[in-house]
Amino acid sequence: MDRTAQLITPSAERSIAYDPPGSSHPLQVGAARVLEGNWTGTSTVPSHSLYPHQWSWDSAFIAIGLRHLSPLRAQTELETLLAAQWDDGRVPHIVFNPSVPLDAYFPSPDFWRSSTAGRAAGAPRTVQTSGIVQPPVHALAAWLVHRADPGLSRARGFLATVYPRLAAWHRYLLHSRDLGGGGLASVVHPWEQGMDNSPAWDLPLSRVTPAPARSFRRADLDHGAAEDRPTDLDYGRYVRLATDYRDAGYRDGVGGGRGLDAGGFAVEDPAFNALLIASEHALARIAAELGAPGTARHARAERLTAALVERLWDPASGMFLCRDLRGPAPERHGTLIPERGVSGLIPLLLPGLPRDIVTTLVRTARGPHFGLGTTTVLPPSHDLLGEAFDPHRYWRGPAWFNTAWLLERGLRTQGELHQADALRESVLRLAESTDFAEYVDPYTGAACGATGFSWTAALALDLLHSGTTVTADMGLKGGNRR
Repeated sequence: MDRTAQLITPSAERSIAYDPPGSSHPLQVGAARVLEGNWTGTSTVPSHSLYPHQWSWDSAFIAIGLRHLSPLRAQTELETLLAAQWDDGRVPHIVFNPSVPLDAYFPSPDFWRSSTAGRAAGAPRTVQTSGIVQPPVHALAAWLVHRADPGLSRARGFLATVYPRLAAWHRYLLHSRDLGGGGLASVVHPWEQGMDNSPAWDLPLSRVTPAPARSFRRADLDHGAAEDRPTDLDYGRYVRLATDYRDAGYRDGVGGGRGLDAGGFAVEDPAFNALLIASEHALARIAAELGAPGTARHARAERLTAALVERLWDPASGMFLCRDLRGPAPERHGTLIPERGVSGLIPLLLPGLPRDIVTTLVRTARGPHFGLGTTTVLPPSHDLLGEAFDPHRYWRGPAWFNTAWLLERGLRTQGELHQADALRESVLRLAESTDFAEYVDPYTGAACGATGFSWTAALALDLLHSGTTVTADMGLKGGNRR
């Protein structure tokens, strides 16, 4: 029996480690093959060619899918990532595999210099990481993984192990990253938000002097066409921000995260904060499972939801927008960035949203800017009518499976079951037909980027085995504010 078959075939000998639903669905077999092929022994790479290390939010999404094949492996995925957490609480966006050649990916460990430049912030000494973060999906993933096999989770002490690390991660974001003073977490680099090349970053990036082209080599162009990747100018700005942040010892409020001082980049993003809120609700469920009250965490999530509405909701756009804390506005308030991105729809995940906002968000998702269920096969990453829209260039228009999964969960949470079911079917069909592509053309569904992409396989697997009741399973409190 090969290793993929082991993942999809129940066995009495492996009943603790492997307890998948009995299924020979072709999508399950294909997804298991992708996840087995990208498994390193302790974690899963997004793609061996383009992304040969462990990525933070990728691993959270991967664990969500892996729980249907191997709850043990899903737990290990998150434990491996959290073992690289810094003492200040941050979870780095990359954990580097020392067996991968330095020139296989840039920025490589010798660029980030985590063990030296990050010493004051408590970077680990036994593993090399980046110094920036990614969206906080981890507590949500941990709760879902626990729910997949509570007996195994309790026997291994899984939640007891990860809870203090997740709590420290949230403390870091809620305190060190509240650069705008309004309660929301800020990102200090476009890579932190996960939607690296979004047009929402064009204005704040325009103030950043790019690093000289001769100072770095783009390994990403070895695996993707230049016209589909960020421009050299934007990449130079990414490198400059990361360099400044590193040289400032990864201290928040200086370097790449100068926030309100001259230079730097500091943005409040709706998807990043919505995922923090959803994970705060999940962390409350984890606390309750461990015998501690979760009331304070649910209350904090509700306060964060109110802050999200107050600071990022834009009625004129019909959605949430990013706030540029360096924009030409009164100190500590910044200005909303007038770009409609899929990030602004992700707060549909939150059941505490006022009902009128939910109604408007669904209308915007279905309308001409995103065409959900009408003109697009999956929701595009950027406004179809925007000047910067490009159906193939990274995060400037293509449709991604992780944002489709988040929107499917959001629609289902809000009771939009018909829309959720239709989106679920589209994700399943396209994941299988594109060989689990990294992303797709939002109009045609044609594969773009790498194939055999881990989070595509994992999240399609999750939708194959779920899709009915979402709110309780995701650790969210039901009900909308009227």
